[in-house]
Amino acid sequence: MAGKTLFEKIWQAHVVEEVAGGPSILYIDRHLIHEVTSPQAFAGIEKRGVPLFRPDKTVATADHNVPTKNQHLPIKDPLSRSQVEALVSNCERHGVELYGLGHPYQGIVHVIGPELGITQPGMTIVCGDSHTSTHGAFGCIAFGIGTSEVEQVFSTQCILQSKPKTMRITVDGELQPGVGAKDIILHIIARLSTSGGTGYFVEFAGSAIRSLSMEGRMTVCNMSIEMGARGGMIAPDQTTFDYLQGRPFAPSGAAWQQKLDYWQTLYSDADAQFDKEVYFDAAEIEPMITYGTNPAMGVAVDKPLPAANGDQSFAKALDYMQFKPGEALLGKPVDYVFIGSCTNSRIEDLRQVAAIVKGRQKAPHVTAWIVPGSKQVEEQARQEGIDKILAEAGFELREPGCSACLAMNEDKIPAGKYCVSTSNRNFEGRQGPGARTLLASPATAAVAAITGKITDIRDFID
Repeated sequence: MAGKTLFEKIWQAHVVEEVAGGPSILYIDRHLIHEVTSPQAFAGIEKRGVPLFRPDKTVATADHNVPTKNQHLPIKDPLSRSQVEALVSNCERHGVELYGLGHPYQGIVHVIGPELGITQPGMTIVCGDSHTSTHGAFGCIAFGIGTSEVEQVFSTQCILQSKPKTMRITVDGELQPGVGAKDIILHIIARLSTSGGTGYFVEFAGSAIRSLSMEGRMTVCNMSIEMGARGGMIAPDQTTFDYLQGRPFAPSGAAWQQKLDYWQTLYSDADAQFDKEVYFDAAEIEPMITYGTNPAMGVAVDKPLPAANGDQSFAKALDYMQFKPGEALLGKPVDYVFIGSCTNSRIEDLRQVAAIVKGRQKAPHVTAWIVPGSKQVEEQARQEGIDKILAEAGFELREPGCSACLAMNEDKIPAGKYCVSTSNRNFEGRQGPGARTLLASPATAAVAAITGKITDIRDFID
């Protein structure tokens, strides 16, 4: 018999029952919830008189709608305030652990899970949020679910799920200076398109992937869904184990060794068969930036924009962005820089930005927001003096939340303004009605803030 992929090993270990000709009943190890998709699900189980089956497997935080300034004050926006208040009351009523505003563990759901050691290899993890794939960086099957599925997990700790196909994306070789995890995944999406991973669960492999830190791996897995994949994952290794050891909810003592013995079996066997294999040369990846209205509309920062070739949707996207085929983005002025979101708001991202802007000043016309992914990241930034470096450079360090990634809060980019953003989506209006978003790495975003225009980080390094 052929060996098994990492995905197959975890999937098979969690199948409770297979429905003939239908989906599998999959057991869920961790259910992460927030204030946006949980209220309707809580109302659903209460209406049916069904208790929350395993509250100890559920963890809640407030992130999407929260303000990132003056979090100690009442939330001004009525809808946001009601959603956060509903989360508090629902968690109290059903016995769910909540890291709400004011809690030292509060933050973006896909940041706090890993940093607290809640996310562990071999788990199945779901959340009512599409970027749950972030947790796959630890060797998990992690994916986003809809509100009705949140209710399903509340009541059974299981979910009906059809088994996806498997794809392995291998990135081998050495990355160029100035190229990081965000550039890798933007390059992959640009090559494969927003539908290139549809129907697949993707395992990222190869020497360039293994060379990434855990925070870099989370960035790659976070954006796997932007190419249509059900999720992304990376086999755990010593980098994973070193990151987890000592985290608040990671196992310790004899339990650590027991878990470690199991985690070390989580890899794709040498003779495992994937439904699709894709290969990339790391040396060919350059600093990337998007120019359109989906994440696949990306280009190396020093290359001209491609031609429309009669594609009306492509032409419409360029018209929205006010760009033209064949022109270069280098030197284009920018108005805002946003460094944050579940893609790039961890301490490693803030350290990289601080290293670039130290001793420099942002361009006077640029508004630069730095939004940490959690209270722990915020506190660590202050302990390391990153807050002072950012302040001296004219950057504003805010409090944790999803912020200008999706404009469900007060942090919106004004209509017509250009924002270089480290978030994961550049759809029309994603950062505010009429906002124009260019996705990039923290390094590219930082140099854009300093120069006031789109800049090649490689020139900046030199």
